[in-house]
Amino acid sequence: MIRCLAVVAFFICMVGASHSEPQIQRHDFFVDGDTGVRLFVRELVIPTGVGSSAGGPILLLHGARVPGLASFDLPVPGGSFAADLAQLGFDVYVMDVRGFGRSTRPKEMDEPPGLHAPLVRSSLAAHDISAVVDAIRKRRGVARVALLGWATGGQWAGYYASLYPEKVSTLILLNSLYRGNSAQALMGRGTDSEDPAHPGHFNQASCGAYRLNDAASLLRPWDHSIPMQDKSEWRDPAVAKAYVDAALASDPTAQARNPPGFRSPCGAMEDSFYLATGRQLWDASLITAPTLILASERDFWSRAEDRENLAADLVHARRVQVIVIPGATHFVHLDRPDRGRALLLNSIKTFMAR
Repeated sequence: MIRCLAVVAFFICMVGASHSEPQIQRHDFFVDGDTGVRLFVRELVIPTGVGSSAGGPILLLHGARVPGLASFDLPVPGGSFAADLAQLGFDVYVMDVRGFGRSTRPKEMDEPPGLHAPLVRSSLAAHDISAVVDAIRKRRGVARVALLGWATGGQWAGYYASLYPEKVSTLILLNSLYRGNSAQALMGRGTDSEDPAHPGHFNQASCGAYRLNDAASLLRPWDHSIPMQDKSEWRDPAVAKAYVDAALASDPTAQARNPPGFRSPCGAMEDSFYLATGRQLWDASLITAPTLILASERDFWSRAEDRENLAADLVHARRVQVIVIPGATHFVHLDRPDRGRALLLNSIKTFMAR
């Protein structure tokens, strides 16, 4: 069942496009997931008669901290990767997994984080993706939907695609973990994510049920990834500001903290720890859709071993391609076009056109 937002049921605007380009229509709605769970979705399409949707529907999946709109549809020029894809002819959908953004938050997120185990692990994210994919299939009258996941979103996308291969037209994973034992600086062995009393186990004390994220924590890894002093040469300052503003605005409780901080479930972090230390949460041999594995050369999250193992395991995928974007950062879809974003878009367009 799909419920529309009454106030913003239908509006048209442009983000990062010239006056000569067709306008994009945005439509926000909710999809019913598991009992008591409502999932936020935004649709971006070119209106009928102006452009075509020859590319078919594609669902974008955010990562472990920042929800969908802040990740993919910022209201500033150059800030909407979703709009870029819509201009290429796709019907684009952006969702929030439960616990993120405008989707239902588990009640445990209203309690201190140390009281509960990490919330919203991959199995629940797959439930949410399933509900939204089925809603899109019905809405567009298609049998399959393409999935594009960034970082943890790629992990979730792969997990879902291994469970429901018949519903996925194309799978695109951007800077995602899969399986490997090589060093992972953020989530691997010897980091704060490992329980010092139980090596090889996730340290729940490092995250709890959820974690708080302030502006500095969002920009710090991005800043460190950019190999120049003047970050504005690599990314538009307006995009960076919009990214932080939208992430903070995604949580109505953010401004009650000093400094302001938004909540994100920690289940994704526990899953990522195990992926970073040699375990495997889903089996890519079950996937049949054409799969594009994308990695930024300067990515701090995924490793060469992840994409090599993933490509090797995709034995039943109809087509597999691995592309490493030279010099690009983890945030390539938000960086300037000449810093890898243009190549990222062209790689997706070319792969899906075959």
